Amino acid sequence: MSLVSADIRKTFRFNLLIVILLCVVLYILFFSSLSLITRHGAETKVPMVTGRDIRMAIAELDKNGFDVEVDSAYDPAKKPFVVLDQMPEAASVVKNGRTVYLTINKADPPLTPMPNLQNLSFRSAEMILKSNKLILGDTTYRPDIAKGAILEQLYKGQQIRPGMMIPQGSRIDLVIGDGLGNTEMNVPDVVGMSYEEALAMLNGNGLIVTAIWEGEITDSALAVVYRQSPGAINELGSNNRIKEGDVVDISIMQNPSPDQLQKNKKPENPVSDIGMDQQPAEQPKNSDEEWK
Repeated sequence: MSLVSADIRKTFRFNLLIVILLCVVLYILFFSSLSLITRHGAETKVPMVTGRDIRMAIAELDKNGFDVEVDSAYDPAKKPFVVLDQMPEAASVVKNGRTVYLTINKADPPLTPMPNLQNLSFRSAEMILKSNKLILGDTTYRPDIAKGAILEQLYKGQQIRPGMMIPQGSRIDLVIGDGLGNTEMNVPDVVGMSYEEALAMLNGNGLIVTAIWEGEITDSALAVVYRQSPGAINELGSNNRIKEGDVVDISIMQNPSPDQLQKNKKPENPVSDIGMDQQPAEQPKNSDEEWK
């Protein structure tokens, strides 16, 4: 029995030694190959491609051994197909073959609903336009009691209602209240002008226009203002005066006669046209003169 036990002990020791040696060898092989598996030391810097055309960016990354994945967004201030963002960031040290994620600018802007800016302050309207990726266009001021408030929002020169879908990057013009002015001016004479000319002149003087279209208009080029209220000349033959923010009514018709235009430019019988040769009525004599 003792011989059998001795043989078993020798076999166990031998097997244990073999297992230990095998573990040591595997340990050495694993850590020796770890640098190869993880490509330790094979690192490079990510080049700066933000702001570059997507084709040039991909060519640069391919040359440096990077994989590329592309997504898209829209920035109205940037050109189409320009790289807006990259991840990892430029100058980051990463392993060779790392994937670099690029965000490029779309060529066709997506649509966005027009926000309601009316009655908001200019600063609030500016922030809302920016958050909706719309561009602030021209700002004009019009006399109004709501000083500093947005009175109108315009797209391509026309009023645009809230909720209307327009491309991101569109320019939105704003008309802002400037308070009611106290400065008087002569009423502009717009009789005989086209609607566009009259509107430009009256709005340019800070006046509010109410337009009335009379009769059938078949050719807008022949339609002119033939009457305005208040008129430029009053019954005394002098200039009418008006304040900023006041309303001027204009009536437009096609092919008014020259007599109509002349009649509406100047009252028919202004006091100033009374002949100088007309003598004032004879005054009655007083009672003292009658007794003389």
